[in-house]
Order: sequence, then structure tokens, then C-alpha cells
Amino acid sequence: MKKITALMLSSAMMLSLAACGGSASTDAVSSEAVSSEAASSEAVSTAEAAPAALTTVTAGKLTMSTNAAFPPYEMTTDSGDFEGIDIDVAAAIAEKLGLELQVDDMDFDAALLAAQNGKSDIVMAGVTVTDERLKVMDFSDTYAEGIQSIIVPEGSDIATADDLSGKAIGTQRGTTGYIYCTDDFGEENVIAYDDGLTAVQALNNGQVDAVVIDNAPAKEFVEANPGLKILDTAYAQEDYAIGVAKGNTELLNAINGALEELKADGTLQAIVDKYINAE
Repeated sequence: MKKITALMLSSAMMLSLAACGGSASTDAVSSEAVSSEAASSEAVSTAEAAPAALTTVTAGKLTMSTNAAFPPYEMTTDSGDFEGIDIDVAAAIAEKLGLELQVDDMDFDAALLAAQNGKSDIVMAGVTVTDERLKVMDFSDTYAEGIQSIIVPEGSDIATADDLSGKAIGTQRGTTGYIYCTDDFGEENVIAYDDGLTAVQALNNGQVDAVVIDNAPAKEFVEANPGLKILDTAYAQEDYAIGVAKGNTELLNAINGALEELKADGTLQAIVDKYINAE
């Protein structure tokens, strides 16, 4: 009798455990399905919310074409690295976009063409927005202001821009200084050099009567070359912007968004102040 009772109790316990086991198994499957569904839903939601990765010339990098002979915007250090306002601004933008900055140094004309033809992602080299350039590339919001200045030797009879008429004028090839001077004084009176330094050397050697170049590098060149001066009257005023390939609105919008943040948090002004003493 005890044996029968024990068997009955044992059977009852097994049924009870089986029932509990079945219930736990069902709950687990149900919970697993819900969790899987929730995770799937969350993944879809996250995918929809996350911005698509930017397409760049080299994956994971923001390639900048420039002419690193334009202090204080871009220049080469003694160790062969690059520095300057444009370099630092580009690096800050790249960081905002989750990219690594790659700098490619070349002639100014080539730097413009590289961005225009999609060989680089951006061009930054103290680039001014002009109607002609707008036909072949797009530009970001302005990030700096520039002035075209006139460098002459001490004692020169050139006192204003009007006095440049009939004079030999040195400029950097492809720059707005070259464009403005050829428009105002004729191509026959304008000599284009590969970079500003070479133009200033030509001025020192008496090969040209004046050099027209952006004010910031003009100050650097005059400081390094005693006997030269900058005229008090500016030749032209202009805005600098970042050039990208025509129609690359995805990158352009991302750059403008980054610039807006850099202006708002003071980073942009801090970079300018680092290289140009605030007056």
C-alpha cells in the first residue's frame, strides 16, 4: 500500500513537473519571439534614424586639395607636415564627420581642378567664390574673409590701385588676384607665378612693379622681406569658402552643418586667432 501510494505521489510529482516544464518552455519561446521582434524593430528604427555614411574619394578619409604656400592659411612645416587656418578648419570638419583628414599639396589651379573633377573631396586654399567658379563647382558657407592687397617696394610711385595701370603686376596663377588684375589692367601687364613667394621674389628682383595677393600672406611676405610694404588701400574684399564637386549636395550639406557647429562653439574663431592676431 505504501509502495502504491509512493508510486502515485511520484507520478503526481512528475506530472506536476512536466506541467511546469511545459509552461516554462512556452513562456521562453514566447519571450524569445517578442525579444527578437523588438530587437528587429529597434534595428530597423535605428537604421532609419542613422544618417547614411558619406561617400568620399577614399573611404574613411576627407581628402583636401590645397596649395601649401599660402601662409597663414596653408603652409609646410620644417618637418614636412601641413599647418594653417585652412588645415585646422578642415581637420575640425573631418572630425565632426567622423573622417580622417588627408591633405594633398599641389599648384593652386590643380587644387581647384582636383575638387571639380572629384579627385579630392574638397579644395581649401583661400578660395574665393566667383561667378566663373560657381559654374563648375559648389561652395560652402563662408568661413573667413579676405582682402586683396598690393605689395610694392619702399619708395615706389604706386600709391593706389589706380597707379597699377601700365605697370608689371605679379600675382599667383589662377587666384582672384590674377583674375581681377587681368580684367582691370589687361593680361599683357599681369605675370602669373606658381605661388605667392615666387611672385614676391620677382618683386624683390625688379621683375615686376607690384604684387597683388591676399592680405594675410601679404603681411607674412612683407615681414620676411625688408624693403617691401603693403599699400593702405585694399584692392578688393572677398569671402573664402570650401569648394566641392558640382552637385555633391550630401557632402556640401554635411560641411555646412559642421561649419555651423564650429562657429557656434567658438572653434572657428579660435583657429583664426591662433594664426592671425586679433586686432
